[in-house]
Amino acid sequence: MLSPIFYCKGDKNIFKELPINEQIRAENVRLVDETGQQLGIVSLSEALQQAENKGLDLVLLNSGNPSVCKLMDYGKYKFDAIKKEKELRKNQKVSEIKEIQLSMTIDTHDMEVKAKHGNRFLLEGNKVKVVLRMKGRQQSYKSTAVDVVKKFYSMLEANGTYDKEPEVVGRNVILIVNPKKN
Repeated sequence: MLSPIFYCKGDKNIFKELPINEQIRAENVRLVDETGQQLGIVSLSEALQQAENKGLDLVLLNSGNPSVCKLMDYGKYKFDAIKKEKELRKNQKVSEIKEIQLSMTIDTHDMEVKAKHGNRFLLEGNKVKVVLRMKGRQQSYKSTAVDVVKKFYSMLEANGTYDKEPEVVGRNVILIVNPKKN
C-alpha cells in the first residue's frame, strides 16, 4: 500500500487528501478489499457498489491503467497516518552545530570557560565547531594554532570525539567535535 504524502507547515500537519468514492475518474479499477486481498479488475460502478454494501470508502491509491483502489474506512486511515507521522517526527532529534571561537593568544582561564560551554553543548547532543582565527603575523605560525585547538579538544575529550585532525582553511583552524554515543 502506498503511504500518504504529508506537507508540514510549521508544527501543523497537512494531510494530502486521496481521491475517494465519486471523486475517482476511471472506468475500470483494480480492486483490493480491506484485508489486502485482490478482487480483480472491476468497473468503477461495481467497486462503488461493493464499498457502499460494506459501509466503507473506495480510495484511489495509484492512478494508472488500471487504477488501484482499496476498500477502507478513509477517516480511520487518515487519522492513523497523521498519528504515525507525528510519532515519527517526535522521535527525531535535530542536532545543531554550535560554534566556539578561539584566538592564538587565549588565556588558560578563558579557554576553560569556553570548554565548559563546549562540554554542555556536547552533553545536549549538539556538535561543536571549534574555530581559531589567525590575524596578521599569526598566519605564519599555523602549527602553534593547531596546538591551541588540540589543547582545547583535550578539555572536551571526555564528552566528544572528532573524525579528522584540526584543519587549516585559509586563516582559520577548524575542528568539529561530535558528541559521544551513550
